[in-house]
Amino acid sequence: MKLTNYIDGVWQEEAASYAAVLNPANGEELAQVPLSTEEEVGQAVAAAKKAQRKWALVPAPKRADYLYEIGRIMKDKKEHLAQVLTKEMGKVIEEARGEVQEGIDMAFYMAGEGRRLFGETVPSELQDKFAMSVRAPIGVVGLITPWNFPIAIATWKSFPAIVAGNTFIWKPATETPLMAYEMALIFEEAGLPHGVANIVFGSGSDVGTALIEHPDVRVISFTGSTETGRHVAELGGRHLKKISLEMGGKNAVIVLEDADIELAVEGILWSAFGTAGQRCTACSRVIVHKDVKEELQKRLLESMKGLTMGDGLDETVKVGPVINAKALEKIQSYIEIGKEEGANLVAGGHVLNEGKFATGHYFEPTLFADVAWDSRLAQEEIFGPVISLITVSSLDEAIEVNNSVAYGLSSSIFSQDVNKVFRAQRDLDTGIVYINAGTTGAEIHLPFGGTKGTGNGHRDSGVAALDVFTEWKSIYIDYSGKLQRAQIDTE
Repeated sequence: MKLTNYIDGVWQEEAASYAAVLNPANGEELAQVPLSTEEEVGQAVAAAKKAQRKWALVPAPKRADYLYEIGRIMKDKKEHLAQVLTKEMGKVIEEARGEVQEGIDMAFYMAGEGRRLFGETVPSELQDKFAMSVRAPIGVVGLITPWNFPIAIATWKSFPAIVAGNTFIWKPATETPLMAYEMALIFEEAGLPHGVANIVFGSGSDVGTALIEHPDVRVISFTGSTETGRHVAELGGRHLKKISLEMGGKNAVIVLEDADIELAVEGILWSAFGTAGQRCTACSRVIVHKDVKEELQKRLLESMKGLTMGDGLDETVKVGPVINAKALEKIQSYIEIGKEEGANLVAGGHVLNEGKFATGHYFEPTLFADVAWDSRLAQEEIFGPVISLITVSSLDEAIEVNNSVAYGLSSSIFSQDVNKVFRAQRDLDTGIVYINAGTTGAEIHLPFGGTKGTGNGHRDSGVAALDVFTEWKSIYIDYSGKLQRAQIDTE
């Protein structure tokens, strides 16, 4: 199957060059993805710009009707979408179904915003004058999405853009283009007007850069690595674009001496090894109080033995493959770094490449103990199924260790002490804090994003997502029949 770009409601002709899309579980070729050029980006932007003028004039509740229909179609196709997602990305089918559901939830949630899009009215300081602010669409936006959540993150960005009255060009990751193809089919079925949604496949260096540099693209919403995000911010800043960045994480679960250890183990395993550790919210550090360190480590090791690995389409599998061979190499390099730094490798640490694993990309769930809080293993994002166990003596030390990294996306604390919990939720320097749960599991009606190296202050999801895709417009209506000069005439 050869994919083609989707521009102005039309599937385009075949591209000049393609790359193979491979199933990370077994190496099977699923499709070929176009490697598009700057010229094709220009065509998509022109179509989006033309469509946006009319789309912005469609009443927001009517724009929302399209999202309701998109959500309904996604719900009908949920199992199909989940199967495709697992094949191209590798996550286990249970997680894939959850990700598709997240997209469905976002469709219905953002459709509701079509009857809100709240501004505000305020009293004027002058007589016979009315003052208010409203949200206005920005125009054409560029969406750059990653391979690890190829449908959820795309809906976090595209649905608020749609309901706010913008049009968009979406560049999905080249590893996972099939979800973008499926979403384009859904946009068609829902009757979304031509040019509102445009999809251009290709590399970040070609398609992504062209999107960022195009003068008619007013907003770039990017999710990916911190290194690439910095480049996006620098390039977009030269063109005075609004740039929304959601990037890396080095998330920690804190386990205090009064924690429910069994519950903590469940939360850690789900957070660390779900999606084979390839989540920006994945738990990669466990900060444990010295009084329960040995018990927690013992229970973690016992539970890790029960994690079945394999093709995510197998309902019994708990940990699927990582995305590609390059990811395996990076994860393996950090195993060596951990050993060199003196950390104690107590489980895992190997690429699986024999038998049923021979044609896929599998890495054993891995646990390091006695990890120094300031080591590279504990400070740098690995993006794989690797946990570092760090021992502390107090809540204050745990918070300090949690906040010591360059990232600030998600954190978690397990404790039965309400006083400690409230201190922690105040002092943990992350955009998301979980209490007696792991570091994953965000809900679409709250803002998603983080501090420091994780982002630049914008948020995906929730009402906050509308701030990325709207401008504030202040309106003053003077019905006094005379010129009133604001502060000059207030006395």
